[in-house]
Amino acid sequence: MTISPERVTALCRLAQQTRDLMDAVALTDVADGELQAVTAELAALTGRLRAAARPTPQPLELAPDGTLRHLGNAVTGAANPHALPLVVELDGNGVRADVTFRPLHEGPPEGVHGGITAMILDHLLGQAVAAAGFPGMTGTLTVRYRRLVPYGTPLVATAEHARSEGRKAWAEGRIALPDGTPLVEASGLFVTPTAWMDAQCPTSLRG
Repeated sequence: MTISPERVTALCRLAQQTRDLMDAVALTDVADGELQAVTAELAALTGRLRAAARPTPQPLELAPDGTLRHLGNAVTGAANPHALPLVVELDGNGVRADVTFRPLHEGPPEGVHGGITAMILDHLLGQAVAAAGFPGMTGTLTVRYRRLVPYGTPLVATAEHARSEGRKAWAEGRIALPDGTPLVEASGLFVTPTAWMDAQCPTSLRG
């Protein structure tokens, strides 16, 4: 069931406000008394939101324009406060996304945690093989960290389908500076579910 545009807007605004709150929490230096007061207010707000709760985040669904959307996705979900959210676009033989990490994503001092960049690349690689007609689940993910990934700096993430063999598909991706300097590179193997292959491909093409 598709939720109404009004509710989508409200959920996405709430998620963005929560992201702003999370950034503020990570950087705040207010007095102890103010911390305690804000914490009490947040506890009350949390209770109000839990008054009617779903068992899972917003699911994958068809948007009114006929495209697939996943508002609850940890990477792209506009209604998920954990997500950037990343906006992925088709780009030639692959996909791309502009990304600016936040201080909340810090791992090493002044740099983004390697697990965060791995998550972004895993998602992009999956999108790339899906766009090529080979949707699948991550089998393996290999990440190569070339340089410190800064937060607060506009970056470009790209990925493209490399090759396929039966149910298996490989993709390559990277996060780079706008001038193309690579910061993190990744390669992944994705395996298409048997049920999808049964519906789409003759037996002779299955791996």
